[in-house]
Amino acid sequence: MAEKIIITIGREFGSGGHDIGEALAKKLGIAFYDKNLLAEAAKESGLCEELFNSQDEKPTNSFLYSLVMDTYSMGYTNSYMDMPINHKVFLAQFNTIKSIAEKESCVIIGRCADYALEENPNALKVFIHAPLEDRIQKVKGLYNIAEDNKAKDLINKTDKKRSSYYNYYSSKKWGDTKSYDLTLNSSDLGIDGCVELILKYIELKDKKQK
Repeated sequence: MAEKIIITIGREFGSGGHDIGEALAKKLGIAFYDKNLLAEAAKESGLCEELFNSQDEKPTNSFLYSLVMDTYSMGYTNSYMDMPINHKVFLAQFNTIKSIAEKESCVIIGRCADYALEENPNALKVFIHAPLEDRIQKVKGLYNIAEDNKAKDLINKTDKKRSSYYNYYSSKKWGDTKSYDLTLNSSDLGIDGCVELILKYIELKDKKQK
């Protein structure tokens, strides 16, 4: 396989994306980043970790963000101190993702990692989805929810938050197959099946590039 392996995983809530990412990282013997990415970003940026937790994958005003990114991309780094806190958190996280990918092989869950690593030739961008009914049953078990409607409401709210965050901060659309290299239905394949297929994809891609 490739000398460095970087896998980013976008996921619908309740689809098992976290479990698949964790299993992949364990199988490959590489680092796994989900919530712990926030601690890394806080350490690198000097911002308080609680700020990252409070802003984690939450959408912001797209117009304000575009103004900030225009300034940032033009190199006016001194304006960083004047940015709204949610923009500081996103940019710190964005830079940390790129820094981690330069240093080591890893699996990164969510947080626009595929967008941050769009130009990285070693990054495989995966999206995990599953039928709503299957996700409802999983979420009920994970969060000890008795009613289908309550689980469905939590799923819809979480997916809306994730899609809004992704669509605001990236130039792509959350869940759109064109935004990823590989999209998988975890209900069809299961956790182990998804891991196996992703590893096979990496193997075949590596062979083609040699």
